[in-house]
Amino acid sequence: MYKYETVILLKPSLSEERIKKIKAEIENKINSVGKVTKNEDIGIKKTAYEIQKNKEAYYIVYKYNTNKEPKDSVKKIEQFYRTLEEILRFITVKEE
Repeated sequence: MYKYETVILLKPSLSEERIKKIKAEIENKINSVGKVTKNEDIGIKKTAYEIQKNKEAYYIVYKYNTNKEPKDSVKKIEQFYRTLEEILRFITVKEE
């Protein structure tokens, strides 16, 4: 079993309704290749530097497990992140 953690930064100007919809889409995508074990909403925080003219971002942290090879599962999830224009940045790390 492979364990991962992903931090996603969303545009701070999004409505709560749109954030909920994006979170549901992300969870569905993760659950299609694994299982979400933890979802943490950090909220709006200042970024270390300006990202696409935004000095703040809405932070979300996902922890999830998958049985599939990383090149298959993580690659599919990250491709999905790239299709959402509301996502400013994301990073996925493998937990030990």
